[in-house]
Amino acid sequence: MLQTPSGGAGHGAAATDRLMSIGTVLNVLRDEFPEVTISKIRFLEAEGLIEPQRTPSGYRKFSAHDVERLGHVLRMQRDHYLPLKVIREHLDAMERGEAVQLPTLGRQRDGESVPESPEAPTAARIGREELLAAAGVGEEELGEWESYGLVTPLEDGVYDAEAVTVASLIAELGRFGIEPRHLRVMKAAADREAGLVDQVVAPLKRHRNPQTRAHAEARAKELAGLTVRLHAALVQTALGVRLP
Repeated sequence: MLQTPSGGAGHGAAATDRLMSIGTVLNVLRDEFPEVTISKIRFLEAEGLIEPQRTPSGYRKFSAHDVERLGHVLRMQRDHYLPLKVIREHLDAMERGEAVQLPTLGRQRDGESVPESPEAPTAARIGREELLAAAGVGEEELGEWESYGLVTPLEDGVYDAEAVTVASLIAELGRFGIEPRHLRVMKAAADREAGLVDQVVAPLKRHRNPQTRAHAEARAKELAGLTVRLHAALVQTALGVRLP
C-alpha cells in the first residue's frame, strides 16, 4: 500500500490535505514502483490519468488522492498490462462507485498457459473506400501519398484506422501548399523514431511469456507518446511558437 509522507495510507484519516511536489510523489511511489520516473508521472498527467493542481508559477502539486490514483494506474500497468484508455475508464468507474472487473491478458501460471479473454480488442481496420470518404480525398491523391510511403495499406489491402488521421493531416497541409513530396522528411524522421522505440522493446517482444510480450506493447505505446511529445516540442522550439 502506498504511504503518504505523514506515514498514513494512500487515503483515510492519515491522508492530509497537504500537497506534495512531484519529487516527493516520486519518493512515495518508488517504494512499490522502483522504476517510476518523473517523466512517467508527467506522461500519465498528459494522458489525463491524473490532474494535479498547479501553483501560480506552474509547479505541479499533488494531493494524497492523486498519489493513490497514480498507484492504481501503475499497478494496473504492472500487473495487468492494460492500455491507458482501459485504465482511465476503470478508474472513472471506480470513482463513480461502480464495481468493475479488470480484464486479464494471457498469462503463464504453474507451467500452464491461461488463455486470453475472447473479448480482447483487435486493431481497427478500414477499407479503401472508407478511407477516401473519411479523409475527403480522391483515388489520385491517395495513390500519390502511397507512392511516397505516407500512407501504406496492410497486406490484405485494408488500412489501419490511424491512416485516416494521417490522410486528413496530409490533406490539411496541402491547403497550405505543402505537397506530399515535401513530407518525405517527416516520414523518414517518423521511421527513425519508430526504429528507436522498436529497438528498446525488441527483447520484450521476443520473450516466450505472453504477459511479457503484452508488456512490450504497452511500453511501445508509452515510448511512442513520449517521442511524439518531444518531436512536437522540438518543432515548436525551432519555430519559436507555442501551440495552444
